Amino acid sequence: MRSTAKNAGKFVSFLFCLCDGFVVHAQEHSHHRSRRFHRLPRREPPHTNLPSLQNRRPRQARLLLQPQEPQPFQKLPNFKFVKGDIASADLVNHLLITEGIDTIMHFAAQTHVDNSFGNSFEFTKNNIYGTHVLLEACKVTGQVKRFIHVSTDEVYGETDEDALVGNHEASQLLPTNPYSATKAGAEMLVMAYGRSYGLPVITTRGNNVYGPNQFPEKLIPKFILLAMRGKVLPIHGDGSNVRSYLYCEDVAEAFEVILHKGEVGHVYNIGTKKERRVNDVARDVCKLFGMDPEASIKFVENRPFNDQRYFLDDEKLKKLGWSERTTWEEGLKKTMEWYTQNPEWWGDVSGALLPHPRMLMMPGGRHFDGSDEISSAVSASDKPSQTHMVVPSARSSTSAPQKPSLKFLIYGKTGWIGGLLGKLCEKQGIAYEYGKGRLEDRASLLQDVMSVKPTHVFNSAGVTGRPNVDWCESHKAETIRANVAGTLTLADVCREHGLLMMNFATGCIFEYDEKHPEGSGVGFKEEDTPNFTGSFYSKTKAMVEELLKEFDNVCTLRVRMPISSDLNNPRNFITKISRYNKVVNIPNSMTVLDELLPISIEMAKRNLKGIWNFTNPGVVSHNEILEMYRDYINPDFKWANFTLEEQAKVIVAPRSNNEMDASKLKKEFPELLSIKESLIKYAFEPNKKT
Repeated sequence: MRSTAKNAGKFVSFLFCLCDGFVVHAQEHSHHRSRRFHRLPRREPPHTNLPSLQNRRPRQARLLLQPQEPQPFQKLPNFKFVKGDIASADLVNHLLITEGIDTIMHFAAQTHVDNSFGNSFEFTKNNIYGTHVLLEACKVTGQVKRFIHVSTDEVYGETDEDALVGNHEASQLLPTNPYSATKAGAEMLVMAYGRSYGLPVITTRGNNVYGPNQFPEKLIPKFILLAMRGKVLPIHGDGSNVRSYLYCEDVAEAFEVILHKGEVGHVYNIGTKKERRVNDVARDVCKLFGMDPEASIKFVENRPFNDQRYFLDDEKLKKLGWSERTTWEEGLKKTMEWYTQNPEWWGDVSGALLPHPRMLMMPGGRHFDGSDEISSAVSASDKPSQTHMVVPSARSSTSAPQKPSLKFLIYGKTGWIGGLLGKLCEKQGIAYEYGKGRLEDRASLLQDVMSVKPTHVFNSAGVTGRPNVDWCESHKAETIRANVAGTLTLADVCREHGLLMMNFATGCIFEYDEKHPEGSGVGFKEEDTPNFTGSFYSKTKAMVEELLKEFDNVCTLRVRMPISSDLNNPRNFITKISRYNKVVNIPNSMTVLDELLPISIEMAKRNLKGIWNFTNPGVVSHNEILEMYRDYINPDFKWANFTLEEQAKVIVAPRSNNEMDASKLKKEFPELLSIKESLIKYAFEPNKKT
């Protein structure tokens, strides 16, 4: 660590809060700062930990493409990339704690002013609420030594044209558009947390940033891409608006100086005295491409409110040792060269190149008004005229409507069943994505649904306890949050969006009783009322199953004592009991995942609903399984039995033992094997060693 003060020589763990397409895409000018700043950690000592949280919300672009090669910093051993949502308090708190974060650089924001006029609520959600979540996490964890909040020069509002001195850090904030208003609001929160809770905050307010990788909704990359395509350059109004532009490398260096030398509680302007009118920027781009400015520049209707000038006083930052080093001509040339060498970096961005792009909120991400009409909107052959919002024309089709292809949204990526579902989808060629949201966080679930646009949702997430259900006895609140609140929240989100939820539940909510005695062959049916309350885990599963009956979009699959062909998996029932010194010997219904998980996918295709006993027909005892294990796997294997009373002395919560009636599932899938046949075919024959 170079420099200063209390951080010098000490381990520092950074959290860079970015937005969709940070580094890879550099979508907004504030994101662009973060992309370049990520190159600076190479100067830091190798022990510096650099996790990066990318904000991911449904309004962000499916329009964007990943680069062919990972960025250099992504290969650093001390860099970790996390795609998440800064509005998710659970995720942010988790990262701060598990990664030992002590320094946050908050770049994440919606920043394009044009978009803020058409979709202002998203700016409030991201720029204000997202910042609030970060601040609250810092307050709760109490471990952050520096929180750098990246704001904008636009919070000052319009500067008088004849002003000789720019806005200084104590100038009044007078934002004039939804974007700058949300950034000013976020600043107020940052200041309040600094004063009320003593958070070590620093705020920066910067001029416009430009350079390679920037998303082309911004002025300079938009002009360059249009010039590359031989299109005219649209200018809002008369083009007399004045702006200040800083090259991204210079801005990255400014952040490094502020990080090391900035004073907690202070605001720093990052600016330049070299101003340019929009007309001049367009003419300079034309000059680089050998285009005639008179024929290549088109004046279009101005946006609702277009500040005439932003002018900053940057003397405070200069006193820390920073100065602008890249000339306008040098920076613009570098930027042009990058775009000409990477013309397809962003894929199809025609909608962003419109004179007045408007981001529309649709499931699946970011779309722009009139992207299909870009040619007519800004063609070089157009005569100067006022523009209007282009509405894509309707397209008729005589072909028969096609059935939408399957796409699954799966929750429980790190779980056993969730992982197997993903592999099955790959094998069957079914598109799928794992949910990124936490089940109890409705906003993050909505984001997943809007982004992925699934045809079905599979829920295999929940709490079973590690190493077993005894964990739930001492973690009741966490168990309720995941198994009850989370599952119900997901079911309701799916209901609102007309989606079928395949919910992996449990059959461990029953125990043998007088009507269903052990060994009788009389199993519990789907409509029977749960009678086992011995463990808190089972209580929560029975509770949520009862409540899910009120949802007509849920298919509940009661799994019991799951088994698979992977005998190395510690969650496999065969693996578990083969490692015990003693086992009870009670017949139970069980689920062979190799056979039944493909059936769950078929059930989704058939849109089956309601409750299903998701077990193989019949029962098998512990001893019968271990005998198969001995015969197929290890002929020297030995074990001993003990009674339920003896077992109770070594466990915290009683265990469920029962037989499930699988006749409903067998009727729907006649090929379903009995439990013993399925065990031999899927678990023991593939692993046979004797």
